[in-house]
Amino acid sequence: MLFGIGYDIHKLVENRKLVLGGVEFDYPLGLLGHSDADVVLHAVCDALLGAAALGDIGEHFSDTDPKWKGISSKFLLLKVADLVKERRCGVNNVDVMILAQKPKIGQKKLEMKKNIAEWLHVDASRVNIKATTMEGIDAIGRGEAIAAQAIASLSEDR
Repeated sequence: MLFGIGYDIHKLVENRKLVLGGVEFDYPLGLLGHSDADVVLHAVCDALLGAAALGDIGEHFSDTDPKWKGISSKFLLLKVADLVKERRCGVNNVDVMILAQKPKIGQKKLEMKKNIAEWLHVDASRVNIKATTMEGIDAIGRGEAIAAQAIASLSEDR
């Protein structure tokens, strides 16, 4: 069994869409980043890459490379899933914690879970999404940013 962790944080700004776990939220602010800045999928990518000992998201999708500018993080996750498969590993499970003061995440968790499961070619029972606020503490608690943490486990097919 192989394990990896991932973390991502992006600043909330005006004139950007807010996308988390491949789901667009109706919210006046969005996350600033080179891609769509989906912190959930970025954290999942890093967790999977870490478990497979394949580096990190920045090594594969540099924020200085114009070909990744504005790209949906769904495509980054699909590419990571291919890399994990090429490494002869299978996804056992993924667990995600979203840290956001606002918007409320609860009603969108199931849709995020289904997206991630579909894109990783696993049953939805293998993906967990949870969320917490920061009780008004730090940049996340002040509503200035959103972060996500993820852990993934893989099995080797050797």
